[in-house]
Amino acid sequence: MNGRGCPTGRMPLDPGRDCPDCPRLVAFREEHRARFPDWFNAPVPSFTSTAPDLMVLGLAPGLRGANRTGRPFTGDYAGDLLYETLVDFGFARGRYEARPDDGLTLTGAMITNAVRCVPPENKPTGPEINACRPYLVATLDAAREVRAVLALGRIAHDTFLTALKLPRSRHPFAHGARHDLIHRERPLMLFDSYHCSRYNTNTGRLTREMFRDVFAAMRAALG
Repeated sequence: MNGRGCPTGRMPLDPGRDCPDCPRLVAFREEHRARFPDWFNAPVPSFTSTAPDLMVLGLAPGLRGANRTGRPFTGDYAGDLLYETLVDFGFARGRYEARPDDGLTLTGAMITNAVRCVPPENKPTGPEINACRPYLVATLDAAREVRAVLALGRIAHDTFLTALKLPRSRHPFAHGARHDLIHRERPLMLFDSYHCSRYNTNTGRLTREMFRDVFAAMRAALG
């Protein structure tokens, strides 16, 4: 059985813990399992509430963030800004403390990644993105209540459009942009933001106010 194997024949929502589909990512995973045996070091599953309206889509787990903790955007700077903003706009409840047992819960939201395994230097290859895309499609199809998707960065934006088999040229990435899409007769709003990484915020490419503006637009659109 490969990483996509499923006894029922249906696509699972997340890869198995020892998914073998991407040899480079497998080698990187095994290296860090040996170095840090107490880390999660496996494909990171989606973090979700029941009946989410919003899907937040990142690119891939961070080495010392989600790859270490096992929860998307948990344990690195990007999570500090993301979870603070989710709480402020009513998409999360509780106090984010950068660990998966901090008691924080999502309300009407889910968080996932285009690539579920941590890649070297935070840069998945095209074939690795392609290999993981079926999990994104399965996750979206299972979350029928999702009406808005927030793509964090251009690659997440592009892979989401590819997952929906929509042309990128008609929906170019731009911070603060909204794209009204149809997927299998289902309307979806795709919102774009620069990734909430430390690099982007330190360089001023993304400010806290810019990020909050995107959330304000999503909250207004969702009602």
